[in-house]
Amino acid sequence: MTDTQREAMEYDVVIVGAGPAGLSAAIRLKQLDAECNVVVLEKGSEVGAHILSGAVLDPVGLDALIPDWKQKGAPLNVPVREDNFFMLGEAGKLRIPNFPMPPLMNNHGNYIVSMGNVCRWMAEQAEELGVEIFPGMSCSELVYGDKGEVKGVVAGEFGKNPDGTHGDAYEPGMELHGKYVFLSEGVRGSLSKQVIEKFSLSDGHEPQKYGLGMKEIWEIDPNKHREGTVTHTMGWPLGGNAGGGSFIYHLENNQVYVGFVVHLNYKNPHLFPYMEFQRFKHHPMVADLLEGGKRVAYGARAISEGGYQSMPKMVAPGVALLGCSVGMVNVPRIKGNHNAMLSGKAAAEAAFAAISDNRAGDELTAYETEVRTGAIGSDLKKVRNVKPLWSKHGLMASLFMGGIDMWTNSVGFSLLGTMKHGKSDAEATEKAADHKPIDYPKPDGKLSFDRLTNVAFSFTNHEESQPAHLTLKDAAVPVAQNLPIYAGPSARYCPAGVYEFVEEEGKDTRFVINFQNCVHCKTCDIKDPAQNIVWTTPQGGDGPNYPNM
Repeated sequence: MTDTQREAMEYDVVIVGAGPAGLSAAIRLKQLDAECNVVVLEKGSEVGAHILSGAVLDPVGLDALIPDWKQKGAPLNVPVREDNFFMLGEAGKLRIPNFPMPPLMNNHGNYIVSMGNVCRWMAEQAEELGVEIFPGMSCSELVYGDKGEVKGVVAGEFGKNPDGTHGDAYEPGMELHGKYVFLSEGVRGSLSKQVIEKFSLSDGHEPQKYGLGMKEIWEIDPNKHREGTVTHTMGWPLGGNAGGGSFIYHLENNQVYVGFVVHLNYKNPHLFPYMEFQRFKHHPMVADLLEGGKRVAYGARAISEGGYQSMPKMVAPGVALLGCSVGMVNVPRIKGNHNAMLSGKAAAEAAFAAISDNRAGDELTAYETEVRTGAIGSDLKKVRNVKPLWSKHGLMASLFMGGIDMWTNSVGFSLLGTMKHGKSDAEATEKAADHKPIDYPKPDGKLSFDRLTNVAFSFTNHEESQPAHLTLKDAAVPVAQNLPIYAGPSARYCPAGVYEFVEEEGKDTRFVINFQNCVHCKTCDIKDPAQNIVWTTPQGGDGPNYPNM
């Protein structure tokens, strides 16, 4: 907290983040009580600007929240018509048949969507119900009450100088107070991270695990387009270097989503996730699809992959964590949006009951009970061992043993119990001297692109006169520790080229942070071996401006 004097506004519920979880909570609160005073604060320039997801959407969350979503024009226009799974080699592929896969892997009844557009539509539904939504409003601080409870947030602070002092046009922002505060910031949210640490919410739970998801939208030759086709691959080019895989989704208007996920528990610090993605597009199967087309958008986002055993305690006095702030992604299904919506609905119902009982600022334990014992917990418990199997024993063991475990969990039984994840992703990074550098081919500018060229297609913008929102706990660590021991991995794990080690003749190596490039993926906050990089929110409206991600 600072000594800055701010005006305050009072609400029943303050929601940080206009993603599927936050908007679902807002809608449900208004459905339960039209007089409930609800505000949603979104750091993006508009709702959906910072939303990036695959995405094949299981509509179960929408079904529970807005049963007549079809009649109301929800942008779920492309039902999945075909499901393909391939194991790739460098020049070939092997089709994995669908029949041995557990029923939960079936995409029948799901839709290929832009989650950005789904959230824009959800925001319209919320506003029609009377929810106040303020985009371009970063929440930079938590506000605590007299008993140590979370009672609000600071939003809308603008005009700081690069050194953090107040500029001539400084605006202090406002305090928005609520009987309850919902944090639905997505993966590794800055306020959620503070709450988890302050209230020790991760104690007794496995460390959260993450992946880095990178995605491009392509317009392709109409003759190659197969609307409704979903394709997933594993294997090449990652091989034994890292876990992960790809997705290719054919949506409408001759467009395809081409995405690549790298699990961030990889050991070799020479690994370059972005270049693995670019190399993947040169596989004959993918190159044939994309040749003659054009890339129209790019983005990247961290994915929470720890699942059932990594979900921290979700409530503390006055505050609840929703959706990916907790980590509700079903890894083998590559889906989390449905659980995010269900979590928002559950949090809203718990808050409504509490407010109806004249409560405020306490723990919404009913919300956590519903998440862990209801549909979300059931969805995640069935697949809880797939990720640790993959991490500890590799892809083939995960496919075989993970498949068996998912089948048995479908009837409520697991031979494996609940496996542990072990190390955090940062701790998994090993010394550079113990691994060979990886030679990546130069992007050709047709199928593959350098990072800075691609970042331009994320439409990212940051006001350069503000303080850098990427900070170092110790400015000496990157050059003194990360460079000699780990070969400076931040120069590679960032999918936007934010970090550089600059060598100048006769001068010491400098660590440069190009924060203007940041697409808010949070990978640096997760993967830095020394946990020295801290991601915070820039001023409101800054960052990527995704059109249809």
